[in-house]
Amino acid sequence: MKIAQIINVLEEFAPLHLQDNFDNAGLQVGDISQQVKSVLLCLDVTEEVVDEAIEMDCNLVISHHPLLFEPVKSLTGKTYIERCVIKACKNNIGIYSAHTNLDNVWGGVNFRLAEKIGLQNLRILKPKENSLLKLVTFVPVDHAEGLRNALFHAGAGHIGNYDSCSYNSEGQGTFRAGEDARPFVGESGLFHTEAETRIETILPVYKKSSVLRALLVSHPYEEPAYDFYPLSNSWDRAGAGVVGELPDEEDEESFLQRLKTIFQLKNLKHSPLTGKMIREVILCGGSGAFLIKDAIAYGADAFITGEAKYNDYFNVEKRILLAVLGHYESELCTKEIFFDIITKKIPNFAIHFSNVNTNPVNYI
Repeated sequence: MKIAQIINVLEEFAPLHLQDNFDNAGLQVGDISQQVKSVLLCLDVTEEVVDEAIEMDCNLVISHHPLLFEPVKSLTGKTYIERCVIKACKNNIGIYSAHTNLDNVWGGVNFRLAEKIGLQNLRILKPKENSLLKLVTFVPVDHAEGLRNALFHAGAGHIGNYDSCSYNSEGQGTFRAGEDARPFVGESGLFHTEAETRIETILPVYKKSSVLRALLVSHPYEEPAYDFYPLSNSWDRAGAGVVGELPDEEDEESFLQRLKTIFQLKNLKHSPLTGKMIREVILCGGSGAFLIKDAIAYGADAFITGEAKYNDYFNVEKRILLAVLGHYESELCTKEIFFDIITKKIPNFAIHFSNVNTNPVNYI
């Protein structure tokens, strides 16, 4: 098993295209062609984690938080980041991170948190914008079904909980093949009319290359006609924050106590109680306070995140219950997600959970 194969499995679930602009997810250190003996899963990469990988004979570390955010101009060991890179290189250890792409993907971090809390009827709070394309192509009628299936297999045609979505209409295509052409139908130099099916389907931007490749391979024409159109539609299968509902209403204090138990928290920070019952909940792991206004506008009863500023507790003004788990505590589940992604596609592979507590926040 090579690093590239592990990366392909991870990015099939959480494509790098879904990461936010500020992020630096992906392979941080290492050679994609290197053979992987075993994998260590962690939230943060620290010197202790790299030492743990060496001790466990793991030559690939997979983290949620990227080790490298800013360009490294020197490797002198003056920071923990540089020391981690140096130690990883010396010991042939690869480091890979899936960060906001794992936050934004359907089934990612926020969905795992929602599952732990017991939320139902899940949907994305703030769907991705400018992430969809429409493909239009034309194919001889008798070959339409085969081409459609190839496009669907490559990742086109998904709308919400539906797949194999397309619109098809029949018409007449015309062309004249040049002298050097090898037309599938018609003859070189002669004007030709062919009964064709117009196929329209939808796809995420990051699937464009694979869908186009499938079209070119499966289309019978030497020069198939096709168009990609950018769509302004929101993509409700990826984005920030998750909305869900509790099976039954809970009073605020019981809800907060349950959160404290579920996430094994020493402390749980929250805004003043609103006096309302809790049923509809919005959550965003990590630094999710940027969604507080969206959560209030949505009309949810509670908003759960990993971090919030002092004034955020004032600004909610009892319009919503704000519960803050802690950044580290809200994203520990990423190790479980990595494990599930990899073992689903590569069973019986050696994977270890890091035992290092990398939380930089301490309480006395």
